[in-house]
Amino acid sequence: MAKTQINYAEQLGSLIKRHLLVFINNRMRVFYTMMVPFIIFVVYILFLRDLELMTVGPVLTEYGLSADDAKLMSYVHTLIDSWMLSGIIAMSTITVSLQINNITVSDKENGINRDFASSPVSSTMLILSYFLSNFVITFAVCFIFLLACFIFLACMGELIITFTSLMAVCGVLIFITVNSVLFTVFICSFISRDSTMASIITIFSTAIGFLIGAYMPLFMMPKAVQYLCGFVPGTYCCALFRFAFMSDGIAEMTEYLSGVIPEGASGIMAELTGNFGYNLNFFGIVVTPPYQALVIAVFTLIFIVLNVVFGKKLTAVIGGMTKKIFAKKKNKGSRAE
Repeated sequence: MAKTQINYAEQLGSLIKRHLLVFINNRMRVFYTMMVPFIIFVVYILFLRDLELMTVGPVLTEYGLSADDAKLMSYVHTLIDSWMLSGIIAMSTITVSLQINNITVSDKENGINRDFASSPVSSTMLILSYFLSNFVITFAVCFIFLLACFIFLACMGELIITFTSLMAVCGVLIFITVNSVLFTVFICSFISRDSTMASIITIFSTAIGFLIGAYMPLFMMPKAVQYLCGFVPGTYCCALFRFAFMSDGIAEMTEYLSGVIPEGASGIMAELTGNFGYNLNFFGIVVTPPYQALVIAVFTLIFIVLNVVFGKKLTAVIGGMTKKIFAKKKNKGSRAE
C-alpha cells in the first residue's frame, strides 16, 4: 500500500487554530490574561508613581535644577511613566506567556495528548503549534497593552515617539516575546498538573517583576540580588525594550537640558538613565543596549536548543503511555507499507 502523504503545514495550521480557540473560548482565562498588565498599571499609578519620582528629586537638586520648572518636570514625568510602562510590557511577555502554557499542561493532565499520539498528528508539529500559538496570544495581549500605554501617555501629554522608534519598539517587542515564550515553554515542559502550574504562575508573577527590574531600578536592590538579576534573561529584555521605548523622550530631554545647563546636561542624563536601568551593570561591566540584544540572542539560542532536546516532554502523557502509543503508530505504519 502506498504511503499516505502527510500535509504538515495543514496539521500545524489546524493545531494552532485549535489552541487559539481553546484560549478564546475560556472567557475567564481571556479576561484574567488581559487584565494582569492593566492591574499592575493601576497599582503603579496609585502607589508607585510618586515613589519613582522621589528617586529623581535628589539628582535634580544635585545639578541645581528646580522642580518649579514646568517644562523640565514634564520631561521628568515622561521619563518616569515611560520607564515604568515599558517595564510592565516587558514583564507581561513573561507572565502572559506563562499563563498561556495552561493549555499545554491541561492537554497533558486531561489526556488530550493521548488522543494526539494515537492520531496521525506529527509530534514535531504539535510541539511547534504550542510555541506559535503561545507567541501569537502573548504578542497580541502585549501589543494591546502597548497601544493602551500610548493612549495614556498621549492623554498626559507625554507621548514622544517617532515612526522609526515605533517600528523599533514593535521589533524589539517581537524579539523579546520570542525569548519569553521559549523560556516559559521550556519551564512548562516539566509540568503535568494544573495545580502545579497555578503555583508556578503565582510565584513567577510575584517575583519576576522585581528580578528583571520592572518595578524598581536594580540599583535599589542588594548587590547579591543585582547579581542574580544579571542571570535572568528577562532583565536584558526589559532593559532593551526600555531603550527602544524611551529613546526619543530621552533625546528631547537631553536637548532641553543642554539649553538650561550646557555643561551638566550629559552628566545628569547619564545619572538618570543609569539609575533607571538604561544600561545594565553586570559584575562591574556596563552592558549597553547592543550587548543587551546580543545577550538576549544568546539566551534565545540556548532556549531553542533546550526546547529541541526536551520538546517531547510537552507532548508527554501522564502515566507513561506516550512511548507505547507512538510505538503502536510506528508498527501500524510499517504494516501498512
